Amino acid sequence: MRNRKTLIFALALVFALNILLISVFQRAEAVTYQKGSAGSTVAMIQQRLKNWGFFGFPVSGVYDSRTETAVKAFQQRNSLEISGLADPATLAKLGLPSSGLTANAGAEVKLLARLISAEAGNEPYRAQVAVGAVVLNRMGRPSFPDTMSGVIYQPGAFLCVSGGQFDQPVTESSIRAARDALLGVDPSGGALYYLDPGKAAGGQLTSRQLTAEIGRYRFYS
Repeated sequence: MRNRKTLIFALALVFALNILLISVFQRAEAVTYQKGSAGSTVAMIQQRLKNWGFFGFPVSGVYDSRTETAVKAFQQRNSLEISGLADPATLAKLGLPSSGLTANAGAEVKLLARLISAEAGNEPYRAQVAVGAVVLNRMGRPSFPDTMSGVIYQPGAFLCVSGGQFDQPVTESSIRAARDALLGVDPSGGALYYLDPGKAAGGQLTSRQLTAEIGRYRFYS
């Protein structure tokens, strides 16, 4: 009888823990930032908006009325519900995690680092960060996929993916560059394209605006 009671208690405890975990995950999946929110994620939201020309103020990490206005403009541009709230759909368009959990952050760093290493592993560090920023900048534009994997694996987007370099060992600096790019650092000046003149003629890009020159690379909007 005593063992049976112990078993029942243990099962009840496991059930209660499962309910608690489900509740925690559900709340994490529905994280929304709004006026009054503060912290590193808000700073990342502001930095992304600033990089793309929606937010013309210093990054403070505080979700104020100016941030709300910038978010509304971003939502309108990207055909999202214009609420001024950084909800999961808006965060996804910004290229930021749409939940409070960071389990996917490591995977995003690794994927972006692989591209950076293959494309610019031997270039100056600022060029590596800029290449990563181009991927994130594309995620915020309606004409490109809105996920990192979608942008990187888009047919014809990056020759290293089909050429085999994408599967080579990743440099340590590329991992750091990926992290900086994900935090909103953008030496490319908001570029959507880049070119190594030593490898390609780049005739299609000459009509675009040059935003930065770093090492051998030229970046274009």
